[in-house]
Amino acid sequence: MSNTQGASVNLLSLDRSAMENYFLDMGEKSFRAQQLLQWVYQKKVIRFPDMTDLSKRLRQTLQQNTNLDLPEIVSQQRSTDGTFKWLLKLKDGNCIESVYIPESGRGTLCVSSQVGCGLNCTFCATARQGFNRNLDVDEIISQVWIANNVLEAIENKPENCFVRDVADQRRPVTNIVMMGMGEPLLNFDNVVSAMRLMMDDYSFGLSMRRVTLSTAGMIPAIDQLRQQCPVSLAVSLHAPDDALRDKLVPLNKKYPIGPLLDCCRRYVGENNRRRVTLEYVMLKGVNDSAEQARALAKIIRHVPAKVNLIPFNPFPQTQFQRSEAETIDRFRDMLLAENIFTVTRTTRGDDIDAACGQLAGDFVDRTSRSRRMQQQTVVFS
Repeated sequence: MSNTQGASVNLLSLDRSAMENYFLDMGEKSFRAQQLLQWVYQKKVIRFPDMTDLSKRLRQTLQQNTNLDLPEIVSQQRSTDGTFKWLLKLKDGNCIESVYIPESGRGTLCVSSQVGCGLNCTFCATARQGFNRNLDVDEIISQVWIANNVLEAIENKPENCFVRDVADQRRPVTNIVMMGMGEPLLNFDNVVSAMRLMMDDYSFGLSMRRVTLSTAGMIPAIDQLRQQCPVSLAVSLHAPDDALRDKLVPLNKKYPIGPLLDCCRRYVGENNRRRVTLEYVMLKGVNDSAEQARALAKIIRHVPAKVNLIPFNPFPQTQFQRSEAETIDRFRDMLLAENIFTVTRTTRGDDIDAACGQLAGDFVDRTSRSRRMQQQTVVFS
């Protein structure tokens, strides 16, 4: 979906501040950035000749020196539950996946931040694929642009209409979770710039509470995020003790549970007006016992957090199984009995491999380290 050939700067890679500076360097007024943002993100116009409130000379200059290129949609799948998944081809031939989950009154888009992931969490399909590179800002924000554009086109067809309950909702995507492929905080600068675009009034205009970043626990980067762009935070915990979490989330060896929970408290601050979401994938016979529920309640009792229990979603060659429904319910009820707000995430899109932990993409290359990790089996006792 390209509008020009050989251009050097993709304007989708610039947040408002960077775009204002770009126009100033051209000798233009900074308000041109606001105009262009509105054309691209609110009017969904990506052809410079159609941006009629820009001068003809400026449009020609932009056409010659910049682009608004988007990834190519390789495939689009729709689950029986209404979930959409897109496989998007990037400029270097790599492919990533994005997932849209429609719900009553809102629509959530799960956005990728890397081509693959290098953290090697043992229960995640993305980690099995290895790691290639970080996504650029334009490759992150394009996922939102494409989802809104495609879904609005579908919604305008009566035979494909899906009802939204919010009367003033302007777009299908009302919430964004940086929970797709990759560890967002290992691509800090690009992810923050993209999230600022998501929240910019001249772009998608989402509120800070409607943008959530999920991390495996990069403590220094979480502290930095709190200072620069304090969106809603989700932390992949998945275990009540360091010995088990070391196996499930190898990053725990560097940033263990105690310091990580302290970091969560810092992120929320003294007023505790918000809660951190602690994600906990339910693995049969691994982390789902009554004893482990009690241990989890004990360590998070004084953390301003809510727990999101995630039934494990299987993928090829995994050693794990999903906990039984009654086991998950018992685990949830034990946490609730300790006054810890806990919900069980409804599995969505698993029939098209779009559920949590199932995104894989298609990569041109992977690190040899990640290939070795694919061949290793961790023993849980």
